[in-house]
Amino acid sequence: MIVDLVLVLAGLALLVFGGDLLVKGAVNLSLRIGLSPLVVGLTVVAFGTSAPELMVSLSAALKGSSDIAIGNVVGSNIANVLLIVGTTAMVAVIPTKGHDLRESWTMMIAATALVILLGFMGVIGRVQGVVLLVALVVVLWRQLTSGEDDAGAEDLEAVVLGARWLKIMFWLAGGLIGLPLGANLLVSGASDIARLFGISEAVIGLTLVAIGTSLPEMAASIASALRGRADMALGNVVGSNLFNLLAILGLTALVQPLPVPEQMLRLDMWVMLGSSLLLAPFLFRGIAVSRAVGAVFLALYGAYLWALF
Repeated sequence: MIVDLVLVLAGLALLVFGGDLLVKGAVNLSLRIGLSPLVVGLTVVAFGTSAPELMVSLSAALKGSSDIAIGNVVGSNIANVLLIVGTTAMVAVIPTKGHDLRESWTMMIAATALVILLGFMGVIGRVQGVVLLVALVVVLWRQLTSGEDDAGAEDLEAVVLGARWLKIMFWLAGGLIGLPLGANLLVSGASDIARLFGISEAVIGLTLVAIGTSLPEMAASIASALRGRADMALGNVVGSNLFNLLAILGLTALVQPLPVPEQMLRLDMWVMLGSSLLLAPFLFRGIAVSRAVGAVFLALYGAYLWALF
């Protein structure tokens, strides 16, 4: 038991630090070779911050723990809305006026509905994975063609001005080594804990693994709130949820078909959809996410965890 907990904690630490190194290296490399900040923000940063979830889902699927792979995505999306938005709102009220995320939110809801539809086929296989990746390309194309390149490189937090090539290569190597190693340790430890306590791997994926892989988004959102930019939390959540559904599930299914547990079709996928819909009044009517709302979100997440166990 102690060994398994050490594996989980070590895996989480490697995922957090490895993900940070990968994003830092990839962002600085991309800007060095001449990509615009807009393209870097929508692609490199988005993929980089979702790298922990991707590595964990791939590792779990390849180890035969497909329930952890799917649970990681579904559980992360639920945690992103209820836990991360709720916690950020408790730190600082989240304004929504002047930050138009309505189209991105609509695409997130469409992606959620698509995943639920594919889930009722019983298996998210390679064909379904291709469908999800095609949808991802459409989303990226829409974001790149509708965005305005008015952001400077200094707006990207991972930019280190004048970073040397050797340092960039070191960051990339650290990320590329740390992420798969951390994912392997986390999945191994989590699977052993599930077997030890007689808990299904799906529940472990939806809770322990999902919360663990959401830690980078949690840290980024709270840090933004403390700097007076709590509004960035909503953008982080919507973007992360889109990538989790389309990129991570799509790529994982392409490598290894994923049978969908009945439990997730009955409860968890609908909780994922319902929690995402909760953001609608705030984004479409410009209502700030207050501390009271944050408390409600956290209470709902607690109720969801209670229902699982």
